[in-house]
Amino acid sequence: MRYRILLLAALLAGGLAEAEVITVDNGIAVKQSDVPTPTRGMTMDQVAGKFGAPALKTPAVGQPPISRWEYPGFIVYFEHDHVIHSVVVNS
Repeated sequence: MRYRILLLAALLAGGLAEAEVITVDNGIAVKQSDVPTPTRGMTMDQVAGKFGAPALKTPAVGQPPISRWEYPGFIVYFEHDHVIHSVVVNS
């Protein structure tokens, strides 16, 4: 039960306050957004070609290097030069 509370808190703190959170028998699910975002595995060049230049680029940190591109409405996380996750944010 505690993990549900922690997961919900993390989702809300992470900018997903407008996502629809659904309670399921053994956990919590987040309804997928209708906002188009880059998909896992796309390269930085593919993302830039499809979505244009980001409003903000955060340099890579850590090992493996993780960087972030911010667009109006979503954030894209890269490992090296490939998308690992896209997150819709409320702005």
